Amino acid sequence: MKLRTISILAARTIFLAIILFSCRGKAKSTSQEGKSEVPVSFSKKEFETFFPNRNRFYSYEDFERAISHMSKIKVKIETRGKWIYKITRTDKSTGESKVIRQDKEWDEPWAKDKGYDSYMVDYADFGTVKGSDYQKKEIAAFFAHVAHETRNGTNGKFDDGLMLKNEIDTTLTYIVPNANYPAVDGQKYYGRGPLQLSYNGNFGFASECIFGDKNILLKDPGMVSRKADVAFESAIFYWMTPQASKPSCHDVIIDNYKTSSDNGRNGFGLTINIINGALECNRGENNEAMQDRISFYKHFLKLLGIDDKNCECSCGKMKLFPA
Repeated sequence: MKLRTISILAARTIFLAIILFSCRGKAKSTSQEGKSEVPVSFSKKEFETFFPNRNRFYSYEDFERAISHMSKIKVKIETRGKWIYKITRTDKSTGESKVIRQDKEWDEPWAKDKGYDSYMVDYADFGTVKGSDYQKKEIAAFFAHVAHETRNGTNGKFDDGLMLKNEIDTTLTYIVPNANYPAVDGQKYYGRGPLQLSYNGNFGFASECIFGDKNILLKDPGMVSRKADVAFESAIFYWMTPQASKPSCHDVIIDNYKTSSDNGRNGFGLTINIINGALECNRGENNEAMQDRISFYKHFLKLLGIDDKNCECSCGKMKLFPA
């Protein structure tokens, strides 16, 4: 990047915090056909090749621990209308299911008249579905965004990802009013971890899904930059979980999303639109940040020995998802 300016990151994260995460029913359920027994065909040697100059905080062992923990979690997201939520978390290791969020309007008669939608997020699907090529494409795409978000070196060398644990400027609080995930006095919610999780709303919801308790990360957002396994878990959560009108990056990169003509077809470019569309997409082909992500994606694909020949990698002409 070096690191993108705070104004760019703030614009993206404000948008994410306001909309919250949800499902709007366009993504199909992930198929279990061809699912690997061991999550992610990605070795320690490949990890070290991807990130030769990484901060030693980010270890392959912590990445494995994050995958192991997240693979035991499923989350069912139900909505009435656009903003009324019920979220149920299942711990697959115990079989226990718990409602971790149910908005007070959920059982109101007028709310029941709104449209209903539901979506199941199985975090065990990260990097494990549809065979080896899809798995490698997903890992290349995931880490391309990670590398871009955390790089702190020279453009075009591809050796500077996973260097930053959090934003360089930690003076901003990144707090917005949120009835479900209120900020805790004295805490700051600036970007942390591989995909720069930011804002109290996002920390609270991530905490519910990862731990089953929103207060863990609301009270201690610094855990994401202090514990590497939690840092990776926050990134897997973000990658796998759909947001408002947007599908998950996971569903896009494995061709599980029914695209519309407005937003372009499935491909790496659509994941850029999901992550940072307001600042990088529908702005032509010369957007530096967009091109950096694409370059990392192609670099990582090459290292993994595959080629995404039919990729729509650019989002330069894609319309943005509605807020």
